[in-house]
Amino acid sequence: MSKEANIKKLLEIEIRTILLKDWDPIGIKDIPEAQDEYDSYISSIYELINSKKPESEFFEYLWWIETENMGLSGNRKHTKDIAHKLFKLSNPP
Repeated sequence: MSKEANIKKLLEIEIRTILLKDWDPIGIKDIPEAQDEYDSYISSIYELINSKKPESEFFEYLWWIETENMGLSGNRKHTKDIAHKLFKLSNPP
């Protein structure tokens, strides 16, 4: 596996962990059968990271998923916190 592929795989794992353990808008993190629930969003978030998009785009994407795609009322503060975590993956310390 190339270095780029390794980095991509590690980022995808980090994204998945943040979505499942921290974001989890529908509360499935403790349900083993549902551990892949948010996997369909990983590639789009990876592209945001890879393209060095601004933090606001991470928020807008997550907010769209929560409120439009899932039909939830959303929690803006929580979503902003998660967007910040994901954004930091593209700008490591």
